[in-house]
Amino acid sequence: MPPSLVPRDYVLLALRLDRLAPGIVDTWTGDPALRRYAADGPAPVPAALARTARRLRAELADTALGSTRTGFLAAQLRALECLARRLAGEPVGFVEEVAACFDVDLAGVRPDEDRYRAAHRRLDELLPGPGTLPQRLTAFRERERVPRERLRAAVDALLAALRERTRARIGLPVDEHVEVELVVDRSWSGLTTHLGGLRSRVTVSADAGLRAAQLAGLVAHEAYPGHHTEHCLVRGVRRPDRPERGLVVTPSPHSLVTEGAADAGLDVVGGVVGGPGWGPWVAEVLADVGVRCDGPLAEAVEDALRELAPVRQDAALLLHDRGGDVDDAAAHLRRWLLVPDGRARRILRFVTDPRWRGYTTTYVEGEALVRAWLDGAPDRVARYRTLFDEPLAPAQLRAAATSGPSAVGPPGCGPSGPTPAEVPETPS
Repeated sequence: MPPSLVPRDYVLLALRLDRLAPGIVDTWTGDPALRRYAADGPAPVPAALARTARRLRAELADTALGSTRTGFLAAQLRALECLARRLAGEPVGFVEEVAACFDVDLAGVRPDEDRYRAAHRRLDELLPGPGTLPQRLTAFRERERVPRERLRAAVDALLAALRERTRARIGLPVDEHVEVELVVDRSWSGLTTHLGGLRSRVTVSADAGLRAAQLAGLVAHEAYPGHHTEHCLVRGVRRPDRPERGLVVTPSPHSLVTEGAADAGLDVVGGVVGGPGWGPWVAEVLADVGVRCDGPLAEAVEDALRELAPVRQDAALLLHDRGGDVDDAAAHLRRWLLVPDGRARRILRFVTDPRWRGYTTTYVEGEALVRAWLDGAPDRVARYRTLFDEPLAPAQLRAAATSGPSAVGPPGCGPSGPTPAEVPETPS
């Protein structure tokens, strides 16, 4: 049987969609001739691209690509079909969009208030003293906030320390490089841009008011062992027989996997051989540049706050699926996320952004999925390393997570979307 053209045609489909909505293709490091071919001719017709996506999904059944590749491509093509339908003017509801673009079913999902109350009780234990819990949490955040004048030094220190650990535990090319840019007035906290070759730019929001532990999580997420590392290990090597590996589509089901992997990265390289314990280490790194961090307490607070991750997804559902308004969503965030109104409104800037509204789900469901998958392995570092070897769709990752250590399958890495404004109060 001759090689299937579906992977190539998947790439061409994504590149043509990107002509209509620039940004759908976050990165293309494959054959430049394919991009030139996709750019030729009149503007594509969205409805025709949706039909092409459906046709390619149907053709996958007759290929010899193997179940892993087939599952990955089928999920990605479903997302591209949804994006093309929206560009064609078809009404696509929020829940339908999330299901197609991220392989997550939110139908019937409601706020888990019992879970949120349990997290509040844990925070109450961790942060004793006078005042309400929101007041004590606000005071803790202020104590742990990285001073603006020390932000660049703190980012540089964390980059160097996380690079060293990532190189030792996972591996890095010798000539990779990250440059840093500080910006203001963004709806997100961090963003990775691939510059070609093995170089990336990590952009950090200087007015996000990041705490020390948040900043460590952000640098791990965006650079080591997160998006930049994934770029180096996945797309740093040209694979002519695997054109889909050179393509980053945002949004897509693979976004869910790659964001979850990036969120779990600090535990993997900052902790004790793939486990907890990153707090004291981060405190030591930051102390060298004059930034205070109560490491053990910061790590324990982050663990408790992780249980509140779905609150931001609740807000998105309220706004986009259940007829609520911005004031309703802000009130929900204030109550359960324990943030002041200004911070709630900042979170909603991301949730209401037309392009990124569904992307919130990747930071909620993706981290939980990848952590469940890692927890099923006797060696979490080794299993994390396989995230760079072969892409899996979220459904395949879920199957491996629920089947135990014997069902280890290597998921892949994907888009480097922005880290939202509240990391990890509402995890990135």
